[in-house]
Amino acid sequence: MAGIYIHIPFCKQACHYCDFHFSTSLKNKDSMLHTISKELFLRKEEVNSEIETIYFGGGTPSVLENSEINGLLEQIYKNYTVIENPEITLEANPDDLSEKRIIELSKTDINRLSIGIQSFFDEDLKMMNRSHTASESVNCLSVAALHFENITIDLIYGVPNMTGDRWRENLQKAFELKIPHISSYALTVEPKTPLDAFIKNGKYPPLNEELAAQHFDILIDETAKQRFVHYEISNFGKGEFFSKHNTSYWQGKQYLGVGPSAHSFNSNERSWNISNNTKYIKEIEKNQLPSEKEILAVSDVFNETIMTGLRTIWGVDLEKIQTKFGEEYKSHLLVTTLVFINQGLLSIERGVLKTTNKGKFLVDGIASDLFVV
Repeated sequence: MAGIYIHIPFCKQACHYCDFHFSTSLKNKDSMLHTISKELFLRKEEVNSEIETIYFGGGTPSVLENSEINGLLEQIYKNYTVIENPEITLEANPDDLSEKRIIELSKTDINRLSIGIQSFFDEDLKMMNRSHTASESVNCLSVAALHFENITIDLIYGVPNMTGDRWRENLQKAFELKIPHISSYALTVEPKTPLDAFIKNGKYPPLNEELAAQHFDILIDETAKQRFVHYEISNFGKGEFFSKHNTSYWQGKQYLGVGPSAHSFNSNERSWNISNNTKYIKEIEKNQLPSEKEILAVSDVFNETIMTGLRTIWGVDLEKIQTKFGEEYKSHLLVTTLVFINQGLLSIERGVLKTTNKGKFLVDGIASDLFVV
């Protein structure tokens, strides 16, 4: 099984913390969609498996008209073998999801909405330079729940001056709206973003890792009370509502990424498209793929297996490590994990290496210390 990711590089306005590839100008939208369709055609031989997930990311894919989304889906169905009931996700902003739009989307093949809420407080949204208001968030989620069963929202924690009680209010609002999946990330400062400049110029307080850790602990506790499963460090889902597309990333399945800046993965090879809309369009027009490729060394695949495994509830199966990488890699892993096991940050349960609750907030740093260099 494989997945397809489609990067839609357009947004109404730039969020202050975001460093993803996008443009706030829609003047080349038609050319871009034509080019993405052509890339899907040019790369159809790269995927030999059935497509089980399709993900419209960005950017803000909800700036597209439904007819434009359907056009891209038609190209996929025409050139790839798609399973009977694939998970098809559309990332969207609340201000794009009027009642009329939600009803129209429910009549398309889109069956999962990923809505960028970030916060239910206008003060936070203004700081982030989000294009929607808190009331728009509540309204769109209330209507979306009437037409879509599978909904996930994004929430950001670690926001300076946000108290623990205020963070709990954010979570409680999501619970009241009966959202079955939450993706939650700590606010981070990416280089060359407006947030980076604001902090350096003293216009915004620096981020506090201790505050973020406190919010993360609250996140784990409150979602557990509501019977969410913490199945990946940043993802919490109920019942059958885990993200199939993102889970395929963490489990090392093949995925094809189309559109500018999109990444692809195929077992031991990774590729990524150029992060420039104009150059992307020009290259595809010449039937040339505007991408770079990297053949992953065994150590690279091992390191990625450790990183993604420790971030999930499935952990790292030591027997599979030995089968795939050999005794030397398994021995390396057992030796390097000892210090973290003794600190209560990692554990081995029935031959599977996992992150403990104590170690979850530190997992990326822990994983990097286990890498083969």
